[in-house]
Amino acid sequence: MPENADPRPDWDTYFMTIAREVATRSTCLRRRVGAILVKDKRILTTGYNGAPHGLRHCAEVGCLRERMKIPSGERHEICRALHAEMNALLQAATHGISVRDSTLYCTTQPCSLCAKMLVNVGVKKIFLSEGYPDGLALEILAEAGVELVTLKPKG
Repeated sequence: MPENADPRPDWDTYFMTIAREVATRSTCLRRRVGAILVKDKRILTTGYNGAPHGLRHCAEVGCLRERMKIPSGERHEICRALHAEMNALLQAATHGISVRDSTLYCTTQPCSLCAKMLVNVGVKKIFLSEGYPDGLALEILAEAGVELVTLKPKG
């Protein structure tokens, strides 16, 4: 290895790796998602998808969307869980942390509900690992000028 070669991952890979680790805390039965909000190379907040604080997890009560055979990307309003992006934003609000001009690293493309929230708080760029079947979310993010970058795991 050349003397000047840096064996560390680049910043985007580093933060996405952390988002993937955050996803391991998810209690969703259908999809494990992790999200982190970053500004100036500093993690502001993290979030994963799961039931609200103090409520039983989906693993305990089951998944209504699964029982109703609702496809991914539809009928978010009947899901018991909060999305990872929502939890990252709520953590910021709870602790008085501004996320304006931050970057989101998320293991899955945000849905339209999360996209609207992310636009409103001033997130400017989103790195994601995989897509999500919600075309409206893509339209919202594009119209707001939020840059989307797909960052697949290396290896």
